[in-house]
Amino acid sequence: MSATGNIAIIPARGGSKRIPRKNIRPFAGKPMIGYAIEAALCSPVIERVLVTTDDTAIADIARDLGAEVPFTRPRDLADDHTPTVPVIQHAITAARDAGWDVRRAVCVYPGVPFIEVDDLARALELLLAHQEQGYTFPVAEFPSAIQRALRRDSEGGVAPFYPEHAETRTQDLEPAFYDAGQFYWGSAATWLSGVNIHRNGCAITLPSWRVVDIDTPEDWDRAEKMHTALMAKAR
Repeated sequence: MSATGNIAIIPARGGSKRIPRKNIRPFAGKPMIGYAIEAALCSPVIERVLVTTDDTAIADIARDLGAEVPFTRPRDLADDHTPTVPVIQHAITAARDAGWDVRRAVCVYPGVPFIEVDDLARALELLLAHQEQGYTFPVAEFPSAIQRALRRDSEGGVAPFYPEHAETRTQDLEPAFYDAGQFYWGSAATWLSGVNIHRNGCAITLPSWRVVDIDTPEDWDRAEKMHTALMAKAR
């Protein structure tokens, strides 16, 4: 697969509240954003790596790590409520205005220490197989059947969300998957159209042990210990 016209866009704003400076905080010896940048730079299917940020410290570190930061993200696209798609739309438009050849873009989130280069290529291959309509991204299987999920009231009482499956064997239920939250491939036209990712996508599957949400200090500590253990095993 040619890398021509394929860019990676890493959205990394500076205002993380639950884990301050999350995107550049050291994780297992390198700034967290370094894992996303390194994977994108090492991928043979990606031509250029762009970081979109409103934060000068993030921009400086991103450049030091080999990414390009050709513009500063507008403040109205860097608050707690800004969705991903408008941020990527802005980055594609700004990159094209700067003369970049952007045919396809992969949005790589900055907090992905378990990302693997091969997954970026697998997802692009799936995108091309579907004629570049919609998005491709990684998912993982829920560890338990969601059809057997329980709701809990304020007194501790429980009841099934899906009463019709209260007696169904879990092995007889359809597997369910969740967004791994690592990256999303799409053609530039798809991103600029603004269509919903989950309603217009195909997915590759990752093992659950490579999918982590890092939203709290406890999440961070657990993920760092997992990463250290995996690196030790790999050696």
